[in-house]
Amino acid sequence: MLFSSITFLLIFLPLVVAVYYLVPQRFQNSVMLIASLAFYAWGEPIYVVLLVLSSMFNYFCGRDIEEKKGVPQLAKRSLIMAIVVNLLILGFFEYYGWLIGTVNKVFSVEIPYRVLSLPIGLSFYTLQALGYLIDIYKKEMKAQRNVFQFMLYMALFPKLNAGPLMRCADFQPQLEKRTVNVYKLGQGAGMFVRGLVKKVVFADSAGVIFNQVAALPMGTISVLTAWIGCLAFAFQIYFAFSGYSDMALGLGRMFGFELGVNFRYPYTAKSVSDFWRRWHISLNEWFKRYVYIPLGGSHCEPARHICNIVVVWLLMGLWYGAKWNLVLWGLFFGIVLVMEKYVWGNRMGQFPEFVQHTYTFVVVSIGWVLFFSPDIGYAFDYLGIMLGLGGHDLVDQQSLYLIVTHWLLILLCGLGSSIRGRDLFRALTEDYKNERVRRVVVSVLYVLMLIVSIAFLVA
Repeated sequence: MLFSSITFLLIFLPLVVAVYYLVPQRFQNSVMLIASLAFYAWGEPIYVVLLVLSSMFNYFCGRDIEEKKGVPQLAKRSLIMAIVVNLLILGFFEYYGWLIGTVNKVFSVEIPYRVLSLPIGLSFYTLQALGYLIDIYKKEMKAQRNVFQFMLYMALFPKLNAGPLMRCADFQPQLEKRTVNVYKLGQGAGMFVRGLVKKVVFADSAGVIFNQVAALPMGTISVLTAWIGCLAFAFQIYFAFSGYSDMALGLGRMFGFELGVNFRYPYTAKSVSDFWRRWHISLNEWFKRYVYIPLGGSHCEPARHICNIVVVWLLMGLWYGAKWNLVLWGLFFGIVLVMEKYVWGNRMGQFPEFVQHTYTFVVVSIGWVLFFSPDIGYAFDYLGIMLGLGGHDLVDQQSLYLIVTHWLLILLCGLGSSIRGRDLFRALTEDYKNERVRRVVVSVLYVLMLIVSIAFLVA
């Protein structure tokens, strides 16, 4: 089930909210666990078994590691075994078909294999489980004693589909006690509606533009059309990811949970390093805490530091998907971040802000081409067009048509992904001397936003 679906908006969510607020507080975790498993089972009834088994396995592994902490060698063996099992499960579903397909192509063989659908949220709850086990091993938290609370941590439906990733050490107090009231319900509903608008109005509409460009034969795309397609994808992926994150934060607050902010206007960044400090923050923090720092982080020789950065970004590319172009995407950003660290990073601050923003946007755009391309060959062809190589027209009728028909959407997406857009929205919802007038205006605005979102979903 998706947050941006009629079933979720008009049936599932109202029902869960009603039951959650009606039952005594001691039963609210039970309601959330049942709702989370039902949410997951709605679209994947078989894979909910995998989610439950993964939760049970990691629960007992955590207990086992804690019991053996007096004998470090035994605790380390238990941790390694648990990590291997978790990664094997993730690897089987996400990389099995990709690896077999690669072997078939490289060695010209026909090893038969069945393409498996990736269980929703598997990548997210696997990383959460690994972080939980590592924290126990490092004695940064105690193992969870309540199996149902741990299962809720793993399966909580607001953050199951797309995060944010939460450390169990930070989330545990909220599982035991949290504030639930009508004020938080209203706040969360507002955050959810804003995220819904991002996803169904902005992301899906930008996706229409991108799909139009992607459907064109490569030989007929002009330079401007290629840039419009890349810009549309940049807006689509930002508003989709940040929209789901906002919906997750809103849903969490509706039920008394405080989840972490995952996006901070990344397209306003002045460097690629700054961009990745603002994009998918919880995922970057996870890789920093559990991969980058254990490898040595930045407190080592330059050669080792460079290797650490590249390794982390190769793993990041693999995490996003089983494609060679995503591996190249990770390698590309790893190299760019190394160059910013050791070559031109200190000089960037000397240029005007416009130059810094332009540099960051161009580099990130090249990365998005590697990200959305079906294969590496397509990515290089598309990048060649964007750079004016191959004799393609600079402007053609298709590019002019896209601009004339979608200029308002592009303008609104640019505004919505900027801090100025945030300030404008705050002015519409907060800057009123009369509190009653403010409440009426805000209520009407959010109702209209919800109606428009539902209309887009129905259409």
